[in-house]
This record gives sequence, C-alpha cells and structure tokens, in this order.
Amino acid sequence: MDRTNREKLFACITATSFVLDDLRIYLDTHPNDQEALDYWRKVERVRNEAVEEYTKCYGPINSYDVDVENKWTWVEEPWPWEGRC
Repeated sequence: MDRTNREKLFACITATSFVLDDLRIYLDTHPNDQEALDYWRKVERVRNEAVEEYTKCYGPINSYDVDVENKWTWVEEPWPWEGRC
C-alpha cells in the first residue's frame, strides 16, 4: 500500500504524540534525566515540524490551530479522525 503524504504526516504526528505522552509520564518521576529531556526535545521538534507541515497543507489538526482571521473554519471539513486523512 502506497501511503499519501497526508497519511504519512498524520502517522508521524500520531506516533510522536504517543512517544511524548509516554515520556511525560517518565519525566514526572525522573525530572532530571538529561537523556530523556534530550529525547523529548528531539521528538517534540519532529512532531512540531510534522504538525506545521500538515496544518499548512491540509488544515488544522485540532481547534487550537484554527486560523480565525475572518471566521471559525474548524467545522468546514471532516476532522482528522473522521477520515480526513
């Protein structure tokens, strides 16, 4: 199966979000683990870049990323979990 760029970006965002959630739990109990903090920054950077590219190309992933310059556009297209990807 050949995945589209949209699917690849969404998969990257999903995977890196999971990693960051898992790291957050670890860092709650190991707040001074420098290796974990470095890994957090690395994964966060990858996720942020993927979110930025996805949002630029396909629209916002969540309501916090909506451009509200002229109107509320969040409800104009199907949401990512509704098959937008």
